[in-house]
Parts: sequence; C-alpha cells; structure tokens
Amino acid sequence: MLSLALLTGCATSTPVDDGSRQSGQWESQQASLEALETWKLAGKAGLRSPEENTSANLDWNQYPHYFRLLVSGPFGGGRTVLEGREGRFNLTNNEGRFEAESPEALMEKQLGWSLPVSAMPFWVRGLPDEERSYQLETDELGFPSHLTQDGWTIDYRDWERVDNLWLPRRLVMEYDEVRITLVINQWQPDSQ
Repeated sequence: MLSLALLTGCATSTPVDDGSRQSGQWESQQASLEALETWKLAGKAGLRSPEENTSANLDWNQYPHYFRLLVSGPFGGGRTVLEGREGRFNLTNNEGRFEAESPEALMEKQLGWSLPVSAMPFWVRGLPDEERSYQLETDELGFPSHLTQDGWTIDYRDWERVDNLWLPRRLVMEYDEVRITLVINQWQPDSQ
C-alpha cells in the first residue's frame, strides 16, 4: 500500500513518457549531469525496515557548497531541516538544533534512522560518486538501471525528461534490511 501511495503523487512539471528514451541519450547528457551542481527536487520517500514502515515528503535544495533538506511528515517527526556547508552539518526539529560531523551521524542520532545524504546528490542524478568504488549496470538504452556503492544498492525504476535532461523519477535504495523508495514529483535543475 505504501508503494501505491507513493506513486499517486502528482508532478508539477509535465514529465515526458519514459517510453520516449532512446539509445545514446544518456551518454550525450552525462557531462551536463556531472556539471549540474545546483538543483531542487520535491518528492516522497518511503522507509521500510524491520522496525517501521513509513513515509515523508522531501524538499531538497542543492548548491555547490551547501544543501538544505526539508523532511516533513511521519518519519521526519513533523518537520525536520537538515543543512550542510563545508563539513558542518546541522539538524533542526521541534526538539532543537543539533550538529554533527556527518549528515548520516546527525540523522541517526536525532531521528534513529538515516538517509545516505552524502551520496544522494550523485545517486538522484543517476550518477555514482566517482571518488568511491562502485558497480553500475545499464539498461538496453544505456541508462543506469542498478548501482551498488557504499553498501547500498540503487535501482532506477523510472525516468523523466526535464530541461533537456533525463533525470530519475523513481529509485529504490536498499542497505541491509532498510529499503527507501524515492519518488521525485518535481525536478528543477539549474544549469547556470
């Protein structure tokens, strides 16, 4: 039921049907995606683990040296803001403001769970973090279909075209017994 609920979110931009992807498109846009350092996305994340099964809304603003992630809803504990700048990370929720050396440690300590925030700016664009080892499989059109990195497996399930870029619309991330389904309802890439 959670998957069905996640899929019912409406995109504010009109996505292009995934069936219009063609061979060679991924390779031709890869340099543009790697250079894309400023973007916004809005979507839903479903978290499933042996202890819980819940979801939350995500609003992510990414800049070259700063990010701001707003998590709202059940697994956000209401409204949680995670920010990072030059190795400094803080989390603000209804219990106060907290700091830690990594976003994952901060989320784990304050919320009891964590998203792979350090790697997700790569993964949500369909890219691996080139500074860490990884395995990447592609589909018959050359688009990423399965990525393994840092103990996580990422399956790319759906794509949409936004501003002449093909971007992931739905991805499933798994680590041990934790499964996170991310459905991106709105992409706003900033090419400047």
